Amino acid sequence: GCCRLLCKPSALAQHLVQSLGRSAVLWGGHWLWPRWPRLQMLRQLLKPPEPEPAVARELLQMPDSGLVALDWLVGPRGAAGGGGGCPSPVLLLIPNAAGQVTGGLLQLGLQALERGFLPVIFNRRGHNGCPLTTPRLQPFGDPGDLQEAVTYLRCRHPAAPLLAVSEGSGSGLLLAYLGESGSSSHLAAAACVSPIFRGRDWFEAGMPWLYEWPLLLHLKRGLSRYVGSLAEVVDVDGLLGSRSLRELEEALFCRTKSRPTSWEAYWERNEPLRDADEVAVPVLCLCSADDPVRGPPARSLPLELFRSSPYFFLLLTPRGGHCGFPRQGPGRCWGHEAVLEFFRAMAEFLGAEEQKKGLPWPC
Repeated sequence: GCCRLLCKPSALAQHLVQSLGRSAVLWGGHWLWPRWPRLQMLRQLLKPPEPEPAVARELLQMPDSGLVALDWLVGPRGAAGGGGGCPSPVLLLIPNAAGQVTGGLLQLGLQALERGFLPVIFNRRGHNGCPLTTPRLQPFGDPGDLQEAVTYLRCRHPAAPLLAVSEGSGSGLLLAYLGESGSSSHLAAAACVSPIFRGRDWFEAGMPWLYEWPLLLHLKRGLSRYVGSLAEVVDVDGLLGSRSLRELEEALFCRTKSRPTSWEAYWERNEPLRDADEVAVPVLCLCSADDPVRGPPARSLPLELFRSSPYFFLLLTPRGGHCGFPRQGPGRCWGHEAVLEFFRAMAEFLGAEEQKKGLPWPC
């Protein structure tokens, strides 16, 4: 009941306010657990979902012969998607920038699967067991590989609505894609859970060791498998000796052997909101004021963007931690319910608008 929706007034915003207001998920009771955001974060990173979902992997080859992986969630019993004659919406799940598929992201995918979505996880080059076939990884805000994956999904499911959800630092990739592609994104709507809006500031400010060190070790462990090929383009000793995520990012993408660049120039090309004015689909950003990873709201939330853009919606809650948003009872994360309710409300509104124009709308 303490959530606030910050957005530019519009018919779409009013519809979203009414839809979320009717949803019981935003009306929580008194409970102590949300007061410990760091413990929420540790639980989110370490606890797997129950039961562990089965996935069917597809490898997509990029124009430069690199590979990304799409993991389709098929659930504990091996059945994917919904039935009926209507096309099931495809839900693209984007993990954090370290490629860590958390239990929370999988739980969201399983909830979506139960509601008839086709959830699929996007894995970057070299992440989550995806082979690294070229000595090139994906920079923080480079949406090129994601654009190829979206194009493939649109070709595979041409009649289905395509939606996307990102988690944590993975939102930098989704926001960059939405800005760079504009009205050609092929997405009907998108949501960012605990997004990082200002990439450079985030890397320079540093994070709590409880979050940074596990991610740093996770990245180094994955990169150590490819030291042979990476040695052609980066200083491997400096890479594996990095003591922060910023040092690792600089070693991978700035201090390269073939095309070195400055930290400033790197972020000119990779800031998530560099083309925010071009975003042309509804985007829900679910944020908590006590997020220990993103940082204080005053310096980490682009409030003016939500006041001026008709496509950005900020659902801000005083407590929720980083990608936590805990609640009592089944589900354990009310943020997942809020995201799915947002997608339902967007489909309802956009479908009604298309019917007014006399145009068909997918079921």
